[in-house]
This record gives sequence, structure tokens and C-alpha cells, in this order.
Amino acid sequence: MSGEKNLKVALLGCGTVGAQVARILLEDANELASRSGAGLQLIGIAVRNLDAKRDVALPQELFTTDAHGLIAQADVVIELLGGLEPAGEYIAAALSKGASVITGNKALIALEGAKLNEIAAANGAQLRYEAAVAGAIPILRPIADSLAGDRITKVMGIVNGTTNFILDAMDTTGAAFDDVLAEAQTLGYAEADPTADVGGHDAAAKAAILASLAFHTNVSSDQVSTEGITEVTAADVSAAAAAGYVIKLLAIAEQAEAGISVRVYPALVRRSHPLATVHGAFNAVFVEAENAGDLMFYGAGAGGNATASAVMGDVVSVARQIAAGAPLPNGSINQAPTLLDFEAITTRYWIGLSVKDQSGVLAAIATVFGEHGVSIESMSQQVDAEAGAQLRILTHQGTEAALASTVEALKALDAVHSVLSVMRVEGN
Repeated sequence: MSGEKNLKVALLGCGTVGAQVARILLEDANELASRSGAGLQLIGIAVRNLDAKRDVALPQELFTTDAHGLIAQADVVIELLGGLEPAGEYIAAALSKGASVITGNKALIALEGAKLNEIAAANGAQLRYEAAVAGAIPILRPIADSLAGDRITKVMGIVNGTTNFILDAMDTTGAAFDDVLAEAQTLGYAEADPTADVGGHDAAAKAAILASLAFHTNVSSDQVSTEGITEVTAADVSAAAAAGYVIKLLAIAEQAEAGISVRVYPALVRRSHPLATVHGAFNAVFVEAENAGDLMFYGAGAGGNATASAVMGDVVSVARQIAAGAPLPNGSINQAPTLLDFEAITTRYWIGLSVKDQSGVLAAIATVFGEHGVSIESMSQQVDAEAGAQLRILTHQGTEAALASTVEALKALDAVHSVLSVMRVEGN
């Protein structure tokens, strides 16, 4: 394009995603310039090891170990190193000099996003992180821009591909958690140490980011109530299927009159709900808004090409603003978060009990529910020669506190051998 502005782009990190971003910047330079209104010149790639093997063949002269020197020359910095440091230091340095930053660093944004946004705003820079939440799925820009004139009431999504792969395989094959986890590790869907995924921590960071954008506030990952999937059994999955449900690890951000609730846990979702149809390592985010109604965003949640697509979407968006000479604000933070205590949220429980196979058991259990003000929606019983009598109880809506106290009372009931599982139910 004649007379176009030329923007110098620095890339920090050249792993699976970084290599694909570099490839796109080099191979599609003319098309990107046409879409952006500005040339995007990749001036260097900062890495820890110059001799490491890369997924993509890239010009060796682009590589450097001097990240700060590269940042000093750049108009736009793409951070794909991951981790809190030195990524946080590099991003702060770039924003402080007025360079816009695109990152996929969910852990850093979930913990330090508010501070980094303040630095960006003070220096006329942009901080974008579409790739931090759901891979290729464009969810942050629609929330921040397309739905800016609406009021979002709830965001609920499957934002971790590893856990969705595991739970989906358990549902379709009947396999146990440990067996499917081992398969996921063999296929590369799960890390050797899968704690961040199966423990729900990865999803919690993403839930914090979604809540902050959706409700125009600042929520950090350490404020998210988090429960992983390690206690989900094949029996739970089978019983849920028999009742018409599927189990998914959900990240939920919800706005109520009293405040905001942000939580991550495995939950039953009715098979007719759109999120129940999300299979394999795919992600999906379901948004409820007052005027737009129900919206769902679906796509690949991980992978080099998919995540690079989200990164480049942010790059082009930022380049357009710089080329136009009028960068937009970095989002509206109009309130400090009023976070609800987890015990105050309202939900439904699905409770599995091993009970004595004798008369009076159901009446005794129903009495416990009544004493705690919890209403039973449905109850099913199964008697097995080996497992004995088992009950699966679905409740109506109640507060987390009332439901949790009901479960504790059931544990102490003489008619109950043990509480097999407790899960929440989400969606209609």
C-alpha cells in the first residue's frame, strides 16, 4: 500500500504458537498490510536458546537473546513466552514506552491484568490478549466490543481442551479417569504434570479474564472458586448419562444483584444444552445477555495454528488503530468487584449415595433435605448385588451453603453408608 505506515513488530518466544505467528507475519506480509492499513515488519524474535529446534524454518538472523533491546525498537510486541516472569517485566517495559502488546499469557493477565492495563492507558498503548482464553475462538473482542452496548448476565464455558477431552472420552467409552488421562498424555493433549488442567487452575485463570471483561471490573484468578475433575468417576459419568446429562468442567462468571460469582467446577449439563455437544479438545463459551439473548462461540481451544489465529487477530486490530492515529481506550473498568461468597451462590446439586437396602431409608433422607430447606426434584434408586443400594438425587435450586450442609447431614445419617459423589447442575 502506498504511503502506509510501517510498524516494527517484536516477537518474544518461538514455541509452538510463536513459530506459527512468525510464519504468518513473514508469509502473509502483503495481505496483512492491506488488512491493517500498516506494514508489519518482524524485526526480531527473542528466545532463551538460539540453537533450539523450531517447528517452522525461520531466518536465523531474526533470533536474539536480547529481549529488552528488541522491545526498545518495537511499535508492537507479541509476548508468547508464558509464565509470570520475565514475561511480566517485558510486557510492562513495552507498554511503558508506548508499544502495544499482544499476549496469550492467561496466568499473567489473570493475576496482573489490572496493573498492566493501567500502564497501557497511561502511555497510550494497547494491551490485547484474545489468545489467552479459548485458542482460536474470538470471544474477548465480541464481549468487549460487539456486546459493549448490552448487559451480560452470565458467561459459562468449556475453556480447557484437556479436561474436555478426558470427560468426553469417559462419556463415550466408559473408561476410568486415570486411563483417559494417560491416553491424553500420550496424544499430547495433557502435560506430563497435568495439575493445572485437571485441577481446574487453567480454567480459573480464563474465568477471571472473562469475568473482568464481561462485568467491567477486575477479577484475579485467586478470587475464583476452583474445583477440578480428579474426583469424577466412570460411575458418575455413567449415572449422569442415564439421567440425560453429560459432565463438563465449566468456567462460570455470573452477575447477580448482590454481586459477581466466578467459579470453576465439574457440572452436569443436560444433553440438549449446546455445551453438551462440545467434544474432544474443543472449547465453547456460552454468553447470556439481556438484549442479545443466548450466544455460543465454538472452536479449537488450543494448537499452534489455532492460537496463532487469535494472536494475529489482535495484531491486525491494534495495527488498524495505530494506522488510524486514534487508539481506543483499553476497556472500561467502572466498578470494584463485589464478589459473592461461594456459599451464597444458588445452584442445584446431584448427589450420589450408598445406602442401606431397607424400609424407611428414603423417608429418613427426605427428612434431612426438608430440615435444611432443600427441595428434591427427582430421585432414582439402583440395587446391585455387589454395590448394594445406590441413590442419585437431583435437587431444586438452593444456596451452596444449604446444599453443602445437607450433604454433611446425610453423611451422619445411619441409613447412609457413604456419599459417593456431589456435583452441581448447570444450564436449563
